[in-house]
Amino acid sequence: MNTVVTSKEEILRASRELIRTQGWGAVSIRSVAAACGVSVGSIYNYFDSKAALVGAAVESVWCEIFHRPEDEAVFESTLTCVAWMYGRMEYGCKQYPGFFTLHSLGFLREDKSDGKRRMERTWQHIRQGLLAVLQRDPCVRPGAFNETFTAEKFADVLFSLMLSALLRQDYDPSTVLELVRRTLYDDPH
Repeated sequence: MNTVVTSKEEILRASRELIRTQGWGAVSIRSVAAACGVSVGSIYNYFDSKAALVGAAVESVWCEIFHRPEDEAVFESTLTCVAWMYGRMEYGCKQYPGFFTLHSLGFLREDKSDGKRRMERTWQHIRQGLLAVLQRDPCVRPGAFNETFTAEKFADVLFSLMLSALLRQDYDPSTVLELVRRTLYDDPH
């Protein structure tokens, strides 16, 4: 058995595989140590508790699902970005069955502050990305946003619809894309 883990990423990679194959409840110091072929103490060199390990692993899954694509054109249009996000949600559901609902609902219902904080940080990053795309989308008609209907509020609406789709496991973005067209663009079709 190895006594030293080569990297924190190796631990997170093993944790993601456990989540993918057995569910996120399978992640523990012992199970990850066994998956990495190292001693339990080696995991503690990187994570001081199971909660810290699980929180980092869950954040790692979110980051894998919503990794930045090589094609930056995804972020030039709100329509393209929304379609990409729904595709990534579907990918995440296939790679990590039950992850979205079990993880999200589990952290929201329980007082798992580190995991909840990491999830909220990831969600905030996604919301900020949506906002950035909305603000630079050249197809958004002038005057689409005003003091009461701001880009920030619309980004929140889009994000809320995304979370709702995650819980329903509905990865068809057509309704949301139609909402974007009708709300922001001169020619809604």
